[in-house]
Order: sequence, then C-alpha cells, then structure tokens
Amino acid sequence: MQVTQTVEEELRREFKIVVEASDVEEKIVARLEALRRDVRMPGFRPGKVPVTLLRKQYGRAVIGEVIEKIVSEESDKAISDQGLRAASQPKVDVNQFDEGQDLQFNVAVDLMPEIVPGDFRKIKLTRLTAEAADSDIDAVLARMAKEEATQTPVNDRPAASGDVVIIDFVGRIDETEFEGGSGTDFSLELGSGRFVPGFEDQLIGVNAGDQVLVKVCFPDGYQNSDLAGRNAEFSVDVKEIRELDPATIDQAFAEAHGQASVESLRAAVKERIERQYVGAGRVRLKRALLDHLAESYDFPVPPGMVDKEFEGIWAQLTEEMTAHGKTLADAEQSEEELCAEYLEIARRRVRLGLLLGEVGRLNNISVEPDELKRAIMARAAQFPGKEKEVVAMYRDNAEALMALRGPIFEDKVVDFILAMAEIEDKQVTSEELLREPDEAVDSSSSG
Repeated sequence: MQVTQTVEEELRREFKIVVEASDVEEKIVARLEALRRDVRMPGFRPGKVPVTLLRKQYGRAVIGEVIEKIVSEESDKAISDQGLRAASQPKVDVNQFDEGQDLQFNVAVDLMPEIVPGDFRKIKLTRLTAEAADSDIDAVLARMAKEEATQTPVNDRPAASGDVVIIDFVGRIDETEFEGGSGTDFSLELGSGRFVPGFEDQLIGVNAGDQVLVKVCFPDGYQNSDLAGRNAEFSVDVKEIRELDPATIDQAFAEAHGQASVESLRAAVKERIERQYVGAGRVRLKRALLDHLAESYDFPVPPGMVDKEFEGIWAQLTEEMTAHGKTLADAEQSEEELCAEYLEIARRRVRLGLLLGEVGRLNNISVEPDELKRAIMARAAQFPGKEKEVVAMYRDNAEALMALRGPIFEDKVVDFILAMAEIEDKQVTSEELLREPDEAVDSSSSG
C-alpha cells in the first residue's frame, strides 16, 4: 500500500492511497476460497466447487465486498499510522479500480481539536421548579370532562361559541372547488380554532337549516402553500346544532379513571402535571448548561463537520419556507445575513458535540445495549401496528441507529456534568416555567 498525504490543514488531512492489484487479487481469491466451503452446487461435493466457477457466478459481489473492506481497513490504518484522531467518519472516494488494476482512492478526515474540559464543579446554574396549582388541576379536569361531554341537539336558539355544529361545506377559490375544501356531516366545535381564522366566528348566531356563505382569507403561513394568502368562499349547510354538556367530576367519574375518589383523582392529576413540570425544568436547565459551555469553550472546529451541519440546517430552513409558500426573499434578513447566522449556529453545535463527546470519552460514558433497545421500543410504540417494521429499520440501518443513540449519549454526559455543577432551585409559577426562553440552540446535530 502506498499512502501520500495531499492536504495538511490544522484540523483536516487528505490522503491518496494506492493498493497494488496483486494485493487486491490475493484478497479476492482468499474470499472465494472461504466462500466455497459453504456453497452448494449440483454436481460438486461440498467444498469442492472450482474457484473459477464461483468467480463467474459470485465474482462481482465478492469483488465489491473485498474492495469495501480494503478501503475501510486501509483508511483506518493510514489515519492511525499518522497518530491522528478522527473527529468524524472519514470521507472516501474511490477514483480507480478495474479488475487486474491497482485500487486507488482518496481519504479526507476531520481531526479532533485539542479539548481540555474544565472543572465542572465551578459551574453555577439555576433550576426552575413549579408546583401544580389548584387552577392547573382544575384546567386538566375540565379538559377531561369536556372530552367525555354529551351532546344535546338544540332547536330553540342560534349557535353560540362552545356549541358543536354539524355541517356540510364546499370551499371555492375563484369559483373553483379546491382539494380538501369540502366535507359532509362534519362536527365542528365553534371556538375550537380548528378551521381557518374567521370561519367559526361567522357560524356563531346561525340556526339549524341555515345556508351560509362564509368568506375567509387563508393566512400567509398556511400549511398548504397553494392556499396561503388566498381568499376563499365556503358554502355551508348547517344541519344541526348541539350543546356540549361536560361530564360531572364526581365519584363515578373518578372511578371510571381508576381512582377511588375525586380527591385521589386530583392527586393523580397533580402528580402527572408536576412530572411534566420536572421535565420542563430539565429542558431549561440543559439549555442553560449548553449556553454556559458554549460561552466557556472556544476551540477550533473541523470545517468539514461545520459544512455538513450547516447544510442540514439550511436544508431544513428552506424546506420549512417552501412548506409555507415562502422564499428567502420573504425573510427579514438578507440571504448573506441568514447564512452567517446559521453558520455560527452550525459551529456552536459542532463545538458542543465535540466537547460532550470528549467528556464522555474521558469518563467512559457510553450508551448500553439495553438503553438503546428501550429507545427503539419506545420509538416503535409511537407507530401502532408497525412496531416490527420500525424495529427492523433500526436493526438494518446503522445511520438511523446512530441518530437514536446520539441524544441518549448527550443526555448521559449532560447528567454527568450537572451532577458536579452547583445548582440552585428556584420556584416559579407554571407560566414562567413553561414560557419559551430567549432563543437558545442546543447541541443536537444532523450528524
């Protein structure tokens, strides 16, 4: 094998590697010899199939397998022989190989910067906590009661907010019906906000049997970009008005929800709410820690990793804009300003990812098989009826499995750091706890 370094930068190396044809052929023959021990062909005893026949039938697949193995092994060897630490999976490009000729390929690898984690005991953070107030519990119970409400037809008054109307409707734009704009016997709670803004308001005051023309304008950011910003008319046939009568929160209601009394039901609801508050406090604390680490560490990051992260962020941005019928011309910032902003976000994510990875390496933090298995099962449970397909996808897709492993590893390292940090608990209202904090960017990356 001949290795020639072609690029030497602070955190990047590139090599040209040549493997002689004779070495490649030797490995191909060895693989075919190993293969014939297991292959069964009519007319030949086990293990006696001629290699020439095997090569004719399986040669292409064997050559591909051998080349893939050589490229992987020799790339790793070239990097280790130089005493380098790769920060990510090397990028390999095979630029020449024909049977009987030398194998030539290029390897580009981003290198780990020097990272020296500091004393995490000096970190001071505030963890927000909240208790479930009676009003929080009442709100949850009210939602539960509403979900089990009975519906009573009313004929002696017009529809009011909170009523359910049963309607047929046909939507038109420029007098032409559009896809998804029609429905029959549709049950709509007035005031629920399920329909286009303004639609439900125009049905307040109607009576059963009325035929109404509802005029609306789809918001600029509407999910269907073909409808965004356009005026539409809906011919609505009001077939029935129903009054919602929420269930009564009583002993029977509590027992139906597995509790012995209304008091124990309230206690169970309070416990569930406070678990959610603990989770929200954890999210805020993690963001605060990552902000602190981002401000405290400023080491160079591999440009290739930053470019890949930026490409993922930019692709997501443009995809979201397209889904809302917008382009970069609609943004408040110029494309150059947006690029600069998201490039800095990409650098931050890569830097935090490398820092957390190094902390994990130095402290032997890893994701155990059982943890990964539980995560896979939890993910599969989100797709009822397709659990086996989801499990198989993670079993057969190394990239998907790595994407699942990443957040688990990150949380374990974050917990390791938080266990050493000085954390002060501060009790706040639920509104303060659940309020979106100022813009913060975590370390989760597409890689």
